[in-house]
Formats: sequence, C-alpha cells, structure tokens
Amino acid sequence: MSVQGLAMLLSCLSCCGSALWRYSTSSTNYRIFSTRSSIKLEYEGTVFSEWSVPATCTVNNKSSPVTKLRCSSPGIQIIKPIVTGPVEEEVRYLAVGNSNTCFLWHYKVINYSHNLTQIIIIWVYDPENADPNELAWQANEPSLNSIILSKQLAAMGQKPTIYTYLKRKIYYPQTKMKNGAWYISIPMAADDLLKEIKGNLVAFQDCFIADFLFLLTVPLPTIPETPGSLPISSPPGSQLISDWDVCLPTFAVVVADTETFQTNNSFRTWTRIRVPPNILTDEERRNVSGGKRSEMAIWTRNKIYLGYASLKFTKIMTIQNLRKILNISPAATTNIHNVVYTAYPLELAVLLDYCVTCDVIKNIHLVIYNEETKQWVYKDFALAITPNSFITPYFLLTAMPELILWDKHRVYYCYNNFTSTGVIQTPTGSGNLSKLSHDSVIHEVFADYLGHILVKMENNIMFYFKNNIRDAVRLSLWTNSATKLFMLLNISAQIYLVSVFQNDTIHTQAYPLNLEVQSITFKRNEKCPFVTLHDNIIHVFYILDKGQNLSVWVQLVYPENIGLYIIVESYGPKILEVHHHLEYEVALGFCTKTITLTFFQNVNYEAVDDYFQLQHQQTGLMLVQVSPSEYSKACPMAPKVLQLAVGCDPDKYIAVKGFNKTNCLQHDFTYIIEKSYLRNEPSENLRVNYIWKKYGCPMRLDFREKFHPLIQLYDENGFVEDVEVNFIVWEIHGRADYSFNSTMKKSGCLNEAQSWKSMSALNKHLPLGKVWGPENYKNCFSYAIGKPGDLNQPYEIINKSNYNHLVWPMDHTGMYVFRVKILDPNYSFCNLTALFAIETYGLIPSPNGYLVFSVLFLLMLLFFTLLVLSYFHYMRIYKQYIFNPIHKTERKQKNT
Repeated sequence: MSVQGLAMLLSCLSCCGSALWRYSTSSTNYRIFSTRSSIKLEYEGTVFSEWSVPATCTVNNKSSPVTKLRCSSPGIQIIKPIVTGPVEEEVRYLAVGNSNTCFLWHYKVINYSHNLTQIIIIWVYDPENADPNELAWQANEPSLNSIILSKQLAAMGQKPTIYTYLKRKIYYPQTKMKNGAWYISIPMAADDLLKEIKGNLVAFQDCFIADFLFLLTVPLPTIPETPGSLPISSPPGSQLISDWDVCLPTFAVVVADTETFQTNNSFRTWTRIRVPPNILTDEERRNVSGGKRSEMAIWTRNKIYLGYASLKFTKIMTIQNLRKILNISPAATTNIHNVVYTAYPLELAVLLDYCVTCDVIKNIHLVIYNEETKQWVYKDFALAITPNSFITPYFLLTAMPELILWDKHRVYYCYNNFTSTGVIQTPTGSGNLSKLSHDSVIHEVFADYLGHILVKMENNIMFYFKNNIRDAVRLSLWTNSATKLFMLLNISAQIYLVSVFQNDTIHTQAYPLNLEVQSITFKRNEKCPFVTLHDNIIHVFYILDKGQNLSVWVQLVYPENIGLYIIVESYGPKILEVHHHLEYEVALGFCTKTITLTFFQNVNYEAVDDYFQLQHQQTGLMLVQVSPSEYSKACPMAPKVLQLAVGCDPDKYIAVKGFNKTNCLQHDFTYIIEKSYLRNEPSENLRVNYIWKKYGCPMRLDFREKFHPLIQLYDENGFVEDVEVNFIVWEIHGRADYSFNSTMKKSGCLNEAQSWKSMSALNKHLPLGKVWGPENYKNCFSYAIGKPGDLNQPYEIINKSNYNHLVWPMDHTGMYVFRVKILDPNYSFCNLTALFAIETYGLIPSPNGYLVFSVLFLLMLLFFTLLVLSYFHYMRIYKQYIFNPIHKTERKQKNT
C-alpha cells in the first residue's frame, strides 16, 4: 500500500462513526494483567457481531459487546471484535503475563491537624474478589473478604512498611492489626510526598502482594462551594482546559464549557469552583481561557518578571535590553513569545519571535537565562512559523537540554543540546498529525516522568513517541470523538483520563499506556535493541558535602554482535570529578556491560585566600544522564537522570553528646555573672536570661571534673557519625573564667597555634563568634605556617582524639553556655554549630580545720596562761601588802 493510501485508510478509520473497543481489569492501574485476571472487553458501536479470541482464551459471551475474557496461557493474545460491514476493527495484541502477584495494598488516610500527623490504614485486597467500594477507592474500611485475607497473611508474617523516596524514611505499624487492617502513623510532610507501601515476602496460595507507589502530602484545601455562587467556564464548545501542580499532580483544576472543577486526590473526589454574584460579568464567567502561567515567572510581550516568596516579583529583563545583549537589529520586530522552565532547575528558557516582514513569516529563537550566574545565552535554534501560529515548548526530563514544541498540527523536537532538530515524523512522512486524524488539531501534549510522550488530538486520537525518538505512532482509539477528556497523573504517577459530561459530572479511568504501546510495537514488529537495563540508582536527587562521594552502577544486557554501549552525559557546572570503571562479559549469546561511576570532589579548602569565594565556585547543581546508545519505543524505560547537588544539606546538624531538653526542670531563669569573670572586663555585672528552649538542659559537673565535648553529626534520618575533626568552643555570654588542660607544646605544635586571644586581636571589628572559623583556620603543625611563639599557652582546639578538656575555676561555681563550631575547612559546606550548657558545682576551699583549732587552742592557752600568771602576780602583791605593810605603826613602852 502506498503512503497516500495508508494515510487515507487511517483517516477513514478515525472518522467513520464512533465504533471503538477497549478493555479493563479490576486491578488498580492495570498492575495485575495476567492469566489470573478477568479482562473486561467493551465494544462501543452498532455493528458488533462477536469477539475473536485465540484458543488459549475464553469469553463468557462471544456475541455480547460487553463480556469478560480470561486467558490460560501467557504471551501475546490477538483480540479483536468482528463487525458487519466492509471495515475491520482494530486488532490489539495484549501482553498477558504469568506473574505470581495477585494481591494489592489498599489504604485510607486520616489527617490529624492538631498534631500534624496522618494515620494510614492499610489492608490487603484481592481485585478479583474485592468490594466495589474498594475497587473505586472509596472504602473506609476493609471488606469481609479483605479482612479474612489480611488476617491470613498477617498470621503468616506479613506486615506493611511505608518507605519515602525523598527523605528516605521508614515507618512501621505502631500497634497490632485491628479489624483486619494495619495502622501506621507518619508526620505530615509537604517535601516528602513520594511514598511506597512494601510488605514482607509472604505468599498465600502462591500469590504475593504488589508494592504500591503513591503520592501523599499535607492536606491541600480546595475552594468550598458556596450556595448561591455562579459557575465559571470556558466558552461554549471549547475543549477541556487543565492545570496541575508539577510537584503534586494529584492537585488539579479542569475547566469545561459548563463548570470548573478542582481536586486534591486525582478526582476521586472533586468540587466545583464558583464565584459570588456580581464579582464577574456573565461574559467573564464564561470566558476562562488557558494561558501559560507560573508561580515564579510572569511575562508580557516585552518584559519578564521572576516571582519569589510573599508574591514579590523582580523584573529581570526587557526586550530592549535583550536586543542589546543578543545584538539583534533594531529594524526587526522582536517580542517575547513564551517562557518555560527547563529541566535544569536554575534555568529559564525564553522563546522570542523575530521578523522583518511579519505578515509572511516569523522566526522563533531561544535564549536561556541562568538564575545563578545571571547570564543570558543564545542557543543555536531557529523555527520558522506563520504569523498567527503559537508555539508551546516543553523541556523533557533529561540532563542535556532537550525539548519538544508544538503548534496546532505538528510536534517539533530539539535533542542533544540543540544539535538535532526537526519535526516528529508520521507514516505519511509529512509530520502533519492533522492529516492522520481527520483534520483535527492538537489539544494536549503530555509527557510523564518515564519518558512517555502522548499527543492527543481534539477528536481523542492519540499519537505516541518517547524521549529522543523522532517518529510517532498512532495508538488504538480509546474514547469516541464526542467525549471531552484530558490526561493527568494519578496518585501512583500513572496516566488517567478525565471526562466531563453534559450533566456536569466527572468520570475518570486509568489508561493502560504500557499495554497499548506493547500492542502497537508488536504489530509494527518494533523491538527494543537491548534486553534489560539495570542500575542501583534509587533516588533522583543527591546532596554531596565535602569529603563525600557517590558511586552508582548501570548494567546493560543486549544480544551479541549488536554493539551497544552506555552513554554518560552531564550538564551544569563542572564541580565534580567522575571515575569510570567498565566491566564487560559475554555469555550464552548475550553481552553484559557494567559501568561504575564514582562522583567526588578533590578540592582543598584549607588556608586559601578567599574561602567563601572558593566554596561558591565549587557548589551548585549538576545533572547526569546514563542511557544506552540505542533505544526505541518498545523499550520499557527511559534514560536515568541524576540531580547531584554539591553544597550544604539543610537537614544536617551537629549536637553535643549527653545533652537534651528532657532531663531537667523545663523552665527559664536568670543568673548573674560577676564582671571580673567576663572577657571584656565591663564595669558592671552581667544579668543573663537562661532560655530553656534554646539552650536545653545544662549538664551539672563538679568543678574538679574536666569535660571533653563529643560532637555528633545528625541528619533527617538521625545519627550519622561521631565528628572527628577539629572544633572550637566559646562561652556566648563572654565568660573567660575557664581554660584548657592541654598546651600548644603538648599538642605537638611547631609554631604558635591560633587562639581566641590572637584571633580577636586580628579581627577586632567582628563579634567573638565570627573572628575564628574554617574560613581562616591554619594549623600549627608546620614550620611553614604561622610564627614562633610561646608554646606553653593553652591549646584551644579540640577534636575527638586529642583529649583536650575544658577545666573550671575552683574558687567559684557558675553557669556556662557554650557554642561549638566545626573548625576543619574540609569537613562541610554547612556552618555547623551547636549550643550546650554546663553548670559547675562544688565546695569552695576554706582554711584547714586543724589549723584553725590549733590557733584557737593556742590563743585560749595563752589567754588562760596570762590569766593564771596575772592571778599569781596579783596574789603576791596582795600578800606583800598584808604581811609586809609599807607603813609600820610605832608604839611607846610604859615604865613600871
């Protein structure tokens, strides 16, 4: 058949009536599509006769347009409806598996706003024997069959666990199973939304449970419906308009020509968006249009603004300045055509339309703006379009800049950093998708995180291609042309279709993209050039600090004599070195290539001229992509992309071992520091407010006991390691009445070491906490660094192994609040500090008791001796006056 004949046939098939057929299963997102599954076949049309199925499959009723199909053997099953009339219906080649996965996880979330927690109720269900509410994900508790199944598996050792991909946390059931379900409590987190339910390897009747990947964040409020409000809509007859949060696709808005709908759970539930009367005119309410908008970028035809927190916007460029930067002729007409963020988070792409004779043709050019370097870079890209055409760009999730663009009829590609450009081709060779869809125009281009790209026309015909693929194939018709639908991602990051009916109700259905692609590639005999691509890359985003490295491996298995290899590409600042190690093996007609990549940084930050400038130059974001040298639409996976950030991990912090906020009386208090104990010798004593929430519980130490701080590193997952590098401590309120037990000489210094006294003298203009740090640290263990001096001074640098201790004065007690800072410039990009408090106690030394007693005894002895001596002295005098008077009386004698 000629190309023109093929185009006419495809066009005829796309427009002759509304006949089509589709299939579905009871399992969520077609997770189970195997010999155990009952497959529902559904024909939509009036010319149906019967179903044609292979001998290994059976149907309940071959002559019914809606019936159930079961296949007893795995493999590709050829299914098609037989119809009356000259035109045959499309054949599908369904890949029926033979997996031992039969059961699925079901969950229900209960939000508790008062303590910011979420209780996830989890149970197991069999999709072939489940309750309708469970299949519709509207069940609040397990059904009777699910209770029995869950309890049976629990008795055999089954227990679910929730893993988070971004924060890498693990949550377990806190209590025993209750009413056939497990209960897991997790904290609400807006930055850890990608989660997975996993279980133990427990089988029941040779059947396992499939892991379940889902999105869960904090409860996002929707606009409530107010009685009496009026609907807002698009103009009558318009196609659906949709928008969603890029980081949380479950939160979406769909605008129809009758109502506007919103959801925060992939339209499992939804509400209408309405406005109060007299806010908008009737014309404004019925004229919602789909324009490109962003929370962080707003533009007009001649100005661009970037938005930041609190709705603050900054103008970054005008078209006049852009003309000067790019050296554009002032005679040409230049306007800002469109703005879009690239896959590199720090870059913004600006499409410019440029023309001299604008009534005939205009050219689209592309400029990249980097928010980090503030540079505008003109890219080697040009696209000629008609004056009334509008181009929509979309950057693919790749390391090197790759994007697709589209107008109403064609999709353009720009791959490999703007070195390969063109039009996505079709079987007709023209690239005009409208010719293969009965002159319908492009309604939506949808790209998911796995490299799949779907182009949906307004009459619901869809085309498919992948990243770095230059041709598209038309998929089997899934929905008739009269239904208005849109494509979104559900809570499991799988594509689903949203339809809005005339009665203002919404219908959602999962779309089996993988099965449809397998069917069409099997029909076209298109095969993947390799067998499998394995890797140990668990996360998309990694943060590397100083001294850290990351090793990943990728393994490619392919048939012998094909000659495939692994391509490693990077984009962004060259801040990391990479070591490649390649292993090669050939066995049983297959080749295996395994490449191990180790990313690291080899920079010495010690004793440099400008520490902060060097840190700034060596931090940033680097994208790395690993992919096979060839792949096709039949390959099940896209290239692996890593985001490697070099810099400070905001979740990293340090703490001093042994300090907490629980083992003390939790209250604030005040105390006085005598002025003689303070570093700057003030004129008055210092009154300090002890803030318990900030300083924690003080450790009480006898002032005769030395103290060696042990610093520990933590991140969001808990303890990481004991810090072994150098650090310094200082009392934050200015106390200087403490010292260190080690001297510079004892520590092995060859020159005088840095100290608080010397560093304060060199940086008198800075506060104490900033005079000394990793930015100006120099060691004392080399004659080439520093100057000779008194090595008997205290050595004020501590680490885990140098046994340097804090010592306290013994003539008074006190309260000390210290701050510790990591001093080693090669340890971390973070300014790692921590607070800890120490209260000293003890008996203040007093005079010796024996000495006091002896002195008192001698004094008393002297006193009594003097008293006795004085007694005898006065007695002698008294006797002398009595027996030997001073004046004697003379008497005369009489004569007889």
